Amino acid sequence: MRSIRVAVAATLIVSLTACGGATSGAGEDKPSDGAKATVNLAINPWVGYEANAAVIAYILEKKMGYPVEKKELKEEIAWQGFETGEVDAIVENWGHPDLKKTYIEDKKVAVEVGPTGNDGIIGWYVPEWMTQQYPDITDYKNLNKYANLFKTSESKGKGQFLAGDPSFVTNDEALVTNLKLDYTVVYSGSEASIIKAAQQATAQKKPLLFYFYEPQWLFAKEKYVRVKLPTYTEGCDKDPKKVACDYPDYVLDKIASKKFADANSTAYQFIKNFKWTNDDQNIVSDYLTNQGMDDDQAAEKWVNEHEATWKPWVPA
Repeated sequence: MRSIRVAVAATLIVSLTACGGATSGAGEDKPSDGAKATVNLAINPWVGYEANAAVIAYILEKKMGYPVEKKELKEEIAWQGFETGEVDAIVENWGHPDLKKTYIEDKKVAVEVGPTGNDGIIGWYVPEWMTQQYPDITDYKNLNKYANLFKTSESKGKGQFLAGDPSFVTNDEALVTNLKLDYTVVYSGSEASIIKAAQQATAQKKPLLFYFYEPQWLFAKEKYVRVKLPTYTEGCDKDPKKVACDYPDYVLDKIASKKFADANSTAYQFIKNFKWTNDDQNIVSDYLTNQGMDDDQAAEKWVNEHEATWKPWVPA
């Protein structure tokens, strides 16, 4: 969903600044003082999202002259910002049909702004070395016979299934229950923690069954193999407590506040036009995670090297 350097806000802080100031609403091109209004971007806690936001913010600020304020918020809390006026845009949304119904259909304070260009994949994985030693381990039907391999001090006598941040899109507890697997879901608490565990599992040949996702820079560095769960079919995940199927593939998209969209500023048009690939995102994520760059440095390097990609995003 990232070596996390984003501090996650537990609550929403609403202020005149967050709403664009007393004299200017969010998304307006020119407030009364003649300056462009601040664009308020939600920052969700994973490095792929941070990569999207870093490039968007850099171009808005350096190429288009917009001030940008980044709001470090978990997913559901970020959506609340559309109603309060704190958030103008979410720039990597993973599904969330429930939140779309609440804020787009029912409350009518948000709108869909089109795909990011990224294909999102969530699944269960093991390190590649395990598939060589235990060739049938990638079929969920065989997981129980290997449960003892995955026992830890936290797994209560069962095999450990390592999940990420509880706020991420996850069906893992329901899957363990409904597929009758002899495992306990243990939350690592963050993307950084789950990446560290995955790296240790490869380097130290430690058994690990874990939740993971793409786009993700780590797949370009090390090899992990997805576990086959029951095939996803439309509606099989409708009841969160009864889920017994794999995750769907996600077309990741952008969401904006209706006020920001209705103002139709060049900032909004730019965010609407933003569309890149998993490879693009992984490049920037790698800069952020492994090369010691901050958001501006990573975005600047990518922007300087990919002008043909981003120039069409900027409205004429």
